[in-house]
Amino acid sequence: MRKFALFLASTAAICSFAALAEPLDTQQLLDDAQASFQALPSAPVAKDSPQALRAELGRRLFFENRVSMDGNVSCSHCHLPEKQGSDGLPKSIGVFGKENPRNAPSVFNAAMNFKQHWRGDRESLEEQAEKSLLGPASFGNPDQATAMGKLKAIPAYREAFAKAFPGEEEPINSRNWGIAIAAYEWTLLTPSKFDAFLSGDARALSAGEQTGLRKFIDTGCAACHNGVGVGGASFEKFGIYVDYWSETGSKTPDKGRADVTKNDADLYVFKVPSLRNVTKTAPYFHDGSVEDLAKAVKIMGKTELGKTLSDKDAADIVAFLGSLTGPVPANYSAPEPYPDAGAK
Repeated sequence: MRKFALFLASTAAICSFAALAEPLDTQQLLDDAQASFQALPSAPVAKDSPQALRAELGRRLFFENRVSMDGNVSCSHCHLPEKQGSDGLPKSIGVFGKENPRNAPSVFNAAMNFKQHWRGDRESLEEQAEKSLLGPASFGNPDQATAMGKLKAIPAYREAFAKAFPGEEEPINSRNWGIAIAAYEWTLLTPSKFDAFLSGDARALSAGEQTGLRKFIDTGCAACHNGVGVGGASFEKFGIYVDYWSETGSKTPDKGRADVTKNDADLYVFKVPSLRNVTKTAPYFHDGSVEDLAKAVKIMGKTELGKTLSDKDAADIVAFLGSLTGPVPANYSAPEPYPDAGAK
């Protein structure tokens, strides 16, 4: 009997282990993922179409540093290819070495955000690009005319703007600057293996990535980090359960959207960031206060969900987040700059 009891105990233990080791229901995971997320769209643009001409002009403008007051800063200055469109700094450094007030998010997939900037104070890509011309720590121009005057002095830009904006009496203006750069940014999408999974390829994600996705959904992360950007579609208070600075170590709390709306209900409210390419875009949060992604995941669990995540939980979720990394777009590089006026 004793041997039989031991046999039953051993059999039970084996069955229990087998149950624990049982793989996820991949089809159910796929169904749940498709209910919360969408794959990145394709954005085909007909060659030589007005949109294509604007995107090509926007590419030049994105890498153009002669518009800044010190002649050193372009849009690309804070969005590096090796950092997946971010810059690796807690807070970006702009014209004349001035520090920006917040961390630079990745420009990749920014077209998927419902608003731009951490506080949502830019309604669109076009507005963000246009107003950056006057940003004290961005381009630093005193007015739009000064910025556009620099482009008008370059003959090739006069021709390029005329082609991209035909029929306009004076196509070189700050509005068209914003439109062209936005057209280029729409081409900077980075589809990843997660998009293949969402499109029905159940084998696109590894077992570890699937485990992390299951935890990401079940823990509650997908309540805010959802949609095509895995975030970027809503505002949320940073610190629902715990003051965020007590966890991040931030020295000076940022009032967030309240400084924009002047509404106390928006205190410490920020745009939920997109998590695409997040494993490559440290440091994290609006002030770049946390360097380690697993730590950032734990902070989010505590401040936003009131949950204490284990090291294993955080590591699993980070494994899933790795599946959101896509290749750097092939057109994310500076074209040969137009020569200055009078150059031979």
